Amino acid sequence: MLVLGIDTSCDDTSVAVYRADTGRVLSNVVSSQYEFHAPFGGVVPEVAARRHAEQIDAVFNAALKEAGVEPEELNLVATTNRPGLLPALLVGLTFGKGLSFRLGIPFKAVHHIEAHLLSPFIGREPPFPFIGLVVSGGHTVIVVAEKLGKYKVVGKTLDDAVGEAYDKVAKLLSLGYPGGPAIDRLYRSYRGELLKLPKPKVKGLDFSFSGIKTATRRLFEQGAPAVQVAASFQETAVDYLVEKLKKAVKEVGVKRVAVAGGVSANSLLREKLLALKEEEGIELHLAPLEFTSDNGAMVAYTGYLRFLLEGADPLTVGAQARSPIDEG
Repeated sequence: MLVLGIDTSCDDTSVAVYRADTGRVLSNVVSSQYEFHAPFGGVVPEVAARRHAEQIDAVFNAALKEAGVEPEELNLVATTNRPGLLPALLVGLTFGKGLSFRLGIPFKAVHHIEAHLLSPFIGREPPFPFIGLVVSGGHTVIVVAEKLGKYKVVGKTLDDAVGEAYDKVAKLLSLGYPGGPAIDRLYRSYRGELLKLPKPKVKGLDFSFSGIKTATRRLFEQGAPAVQVAASFQETAVDYLVEKLKKAVKEVGVKRVAVAGGVSANSLLREKLLALKEEEGIELHLAPLEFTSDNGAMVAYTGYLRFLLEGADPLTVGAQARSPIDEG
């Protein structure tokens, strides 16, 4: 069973080939657009869509070549159709549906957050139930995954996602785009004092990053060095994420935890999650680094699981800019 996975939900054009019977990712080609969005300090939807349209055919051919397969050998096409930037989603969705029609093979639409949620388990059966923390560019959410397709959001951001907060702080400090890797690199090299930043007092398991951003801006405007401000921001933001996750484990009563999304590649977050594992005795599953950012492999894997559960989707399925995981 060869599954083609396509993701164009934001600013990465990715196509992957997944061999479901062996659980192997045969290829996972990603074309990033950082240089095109860097001048704006964030992703411009129209620019992203244009680049997807220009790149997707080449990325598709590269993925097939790397996997060593011909289009006619594919058995299923899985494509992200929700949530994401609508103009960008439509590029991959149209390409995937067209390919499905031309080859006469089934098509499966995939929820982007579900794909991230399941990405730590690519190549094997997901061990339900578990608590999932998805921290990608536009999403910060804690999910209780009871079984495939049955999810309950128990915590979400009330304003910016943590990835967006990283990008905005990096823009403030003139560190470039994307902000996460730039701030993480500064944090690893910084050896000075960390400044105290307030953590938002949000009830329950929800998040808010607006106060952290405001406090960070204030420190910088008061003359604190950019490297010290960046390191202090990272320490506070990561502590905040881990504290909420620890609270979720205690409140939900499930000690199996999966963490995924682009921000899950952050070195400090991984350190503190491993410390939490030892402290609380949790079973921790981290997405492999190559599958933390948006990628076709997680889409192919999730699409295959969903196809086994509920069959193919009609080619009339559309794209949705917004779609909470527990509603779609």
